[in-house]
Amino acid sequence: MDLIEQIRRSPKVALHDHLDGGLRPATIIDLARNEGLTLPQTEPQALSQWFYDQADSGSLEAYLETFTVTIAVMQTYENLRRIAQEFVLDQADDGVVYAEARWAPALHTRQGLSLEDAVRAVRDGLADGMAKAQSQGQFIAARQLLSELRGLEPTTEIAELAIAYRDDSVVGIDCAGPELGFSSAAFLDSYKIALDANMFVTVHAGEADGLNSIHEALHVCGAHRIGHGVRLVDDIDFSGSTPTLGRLASYVGSLRIPLEICPTSNLQTGVAPDMNSHPFDALYRAGIRVTVSCDNRLMSQTTLTSEFSKLAIAFGYEMGDIRRFTINAAKSAFLPWEEKRALIHDMILPGYE
Repeated sequence: MDLIEQIRRSPKVALHDHLDGGLRPATIIDLARNEGLTLPQTEPQALSQWFYDQADSGSLEAYLETFTVTIAVMQTYENLRRIAQEFVLDQADDGVVYAEARWAPALHTRQGLSLEDAVRAVRDGLADGMAKAQSQGQFIAARQLLSELRGLEPTTEIAELAIAYRDDSVVGIDCAGPELGFSSAAFLDSYKIALDANMFVTVHAGEADGLNSIHEALHVCGAHRIGHGVRLVDDIDFSGSTPTLGRLASYVGSLRIPLEICPTSNLQTGVAPDMNSHPFDALYRAGIRVTVSCDNRLMSQTTLTSEFSKLAIAFGYEMGDIRRFTINAAKSAFLPWEEKRALIHDMILPGYE
């Protein structure tokens, strides 16, 4: 069995996967037809390629523009429920045993859906997907992360909603959207509410912006994980025989703060010119807790198997490395300790034996 097939068959954990960035092209076409919406392409393969070409721009801002199409078909309970179910089934088909679907409820109220009903729709869709996957002999646990969105008026509604549904599919809050010019600290009140309730927090930082954004996410916002975080490499000196970590990198490494790295997406937004130049391996060799995710499977035409495979080809990784990245992700999941332990010992470790 070759390496890519071994990766495909091995259990995997997806921590950074946007619900509105992973729709099936055929589903978009179907839902757009029902809603009377016009699409740039009306054949699944052509639409898939359109998303990839638009996202493959070298700019995070241009990359984010593709979401206007997906979000347009995610404005009703029925549509959200279907999309959440397919999110789970597509992950299960790729061997993912735990997935967190992150999304911004505030973007899904254009047709009168309340924030709470939107969360319920995704909850029900995730449950549908898990039940259907199990009936097909596939185990997967799926949860949702509610995202604050940079550029929107800060409120505490999302944090309060996350807490209200924390025992009903929601495992934490996120802050997403354009980094440059939009401080994650704008949602400080939300983070305070979440942290006071012992809720998990992750923040997009260190992709389009530099070390200052990672510092802010950790020390102002109280993030437990960093979305992307690849610019942390700027605080590591590789000129000697062993990497020398700066103050921030040492802090991240010592506390085992996970970076949710999405290699293909990073290339599309200009982090590096090619996979061989991606900072993932440098961060890994420096002892940082790196994890691997897809970010947006539709825009990047990718799967978690594909992400691992590209890294393995670029840096010569073997299954021992893939196992380590997966355990890193499982350890970093926003789950209660008992569930996390079961995920690692009952699913991940046996799967790699």
